[in-house]
Amino acid sequence: MAGQTHRWEPPAAAGPLVGPGGHFEIVEEPVLGVPVRVFRNRPANLREVLANGVARSADLPFLVFPDRTLTYGDVGASVARVAALFTELGVKKGDRIAFASANVASYVVGWWATVACGAVVSSLNGWWTPVELLHGIELSKPALVFADEPRMKRLAEAGLPENVDVRAITDLDALIGPARAGDPGFPSTPIDEDDPAVLLFTSGTTGRPKAATLSHRNFIHCPMAVLAQGAIGQMLAPPPAPAAGAAAPPQPSSLFVAPLFHVSGALPLVVAAFIGSKLVFPPVGAWNEITHLSLTQEHGIGAWSGVPTQFWRLLEHPQFDEFDTSSVLSVGGGGAVYSPELLRLMARKLPQARVGVGYGMSETLGSGSRLGGVTLETNPASVGTVEAMCEIEIRDENDAVVEDGDVGEICIRGAAVFIGYWDNPEATEKALDANRWYRTGDFGRMTDGVLQLESRMRDLIIRGGENIYPIEIEHRLEEHPDIADVCVVGVPHHQLGQEVAAVVVVRSGADLDADAIRDWVRATLASFKVPTHVVFRDALPYNATGKVLKHEVEAELEAELKS
Repeated sequence: MAGQTHRWEPPAAAGPLVGPGGHFEIVEEPVLGVPVRVFRNRPANLREVLANGVARSADLPFLVFPDRTLTYGDVGASVARVAALFTELGVKKGDRIAFASANVASYVVGWWATVACGAVVSSLNGWWTPVELLHGIELSKPALVFADEPRMKRLAEAGLPENVDVRAITDLDALIGPARAGDPGFPSTPIDEDDPAVLLFTSGTTGRPKAATLSHRNFIHCPMAVLAQGAIGQMLAPPPAPAAGAAAPPQPSSLFVAPLFHVSGALPLVVAAFIGSKLVFPPVGAWNEITHLSLTQEHGIGAWSGVPTQFWRLLEHPQFDEFDTSSVLSVGGGGAVYSPELLRLMARKLPQARVGVGYGMSETLGSGSRLGGVTLETNPASVGTVEAMCEIEIRDENDAVVEDGDVGEICIRGAAVFIGYWDNPEATEKALDANRWYRTGDFGRMTDGVLQLESRMRDLIIRGGENIYPIEIEHRLEEHPDIADVCVVGVPHHQLGQEVAAVVVVRSGADLDADAIRDWVRATLASFKVPTHVVFRDALPYNATGKVLKHEVEAELEAELKS
């Protein structure tokens, strides 16, 4: 029996919404040469999304920072002014503008201004070392780079080419605020929906991060798919009518806790503009449970989004019950598989909240499958059913679709799938087939329409929602003159999910300790990639073909750490 393509299908009762003339009418159109399903009534580009949001919600708060609040009208005026500055500085359509900064107002406005003038946001990872920042800039070749003070110091150490125009992110501050006399309008540069909008850097399976190129279409399609699925749910199970004289429902709101260089940071900016929601930003610095709970209580936050590590830390915090979290009606996220134990804890601590978590990646703007509703109760260890407007196939090593129940590589197709890897045709060809199926590299199986994740790319470590590829750390350690052999694996951790462990074989006669190894990695790689555990061995286990038996290393380390 041949395998099948698993495709989301709206229920028949949703015809008035998704059928001809419906608000979310679904049609099939060619996207980059391949027919896929799209929404007929969609904005043309991200500039139009923001303009629509400003027109609908001009006086409502959009971005709430510790030191200021910007309404939708304020953001629209600020974006127009910053976009005009970019044009004055010579930025043209298709040019890249790089940002290396914490989540501050000037970054958010600069992000919108970049896509509004047809340029491309190059989202440099704010945790990168100087060496990593240099790679990101050399790959994306930005016309401008904006950085905050900590990142500016690292860029100064990176040895950038002389022609790289680096500016302080605070240079944009004077342009941010309410409308002013003589303000420019939004740029009028033509923007096609399949033009690139944002580069999101992914962890590198070959040792260096690649830049996934996301289009305006990707960023428009994904929120619309979420909204369509929500509208269908309300049609099938309408909420109770408000009592006579009841106050109007509050403005939708969420805490913005993900960095803008992550898919979980960039996408909420666009979702907010679609629905007119308020985004509340914590102070710059490390994420903190008490700050999260305090802001939730202060602003009556309605939606939480995060990675499993954050939810473990929140829900197990000894002061959790001291805060009012009754306003939280929606909890979601991704970044790693949510264990059934964590989902049960969510249900117990936030009984009023609807839980929905997704499986996806930067290359699909987080789209793939979603676990929620009945599936959450019946298959809590899965990653759910096919997400709205997506298609999933499970394929074997010969690219043939396998039968349901068999394990194979998870492949995803739809209007959410990225354009390709920036300036890397070889990697793009490996990732996307001729029909624009994205080969995720993850392995799973479909059973009764539910996706079970078997492994996330054999060697992938997911620490606190951060994807870490051991080969990048191994390559760094192999450069050390006193290291003869090395193997990097992930080991379990209750809150983080996994931690990095390095198993090291030292050259004969060398004197090397764990701290020296960590310092060596820290010199060129971000701190979250530095091994928590360093173990020394006389030799590593190899198979007959010369490959390290990582499963044996993992099992041995896990047993050691438990003892």
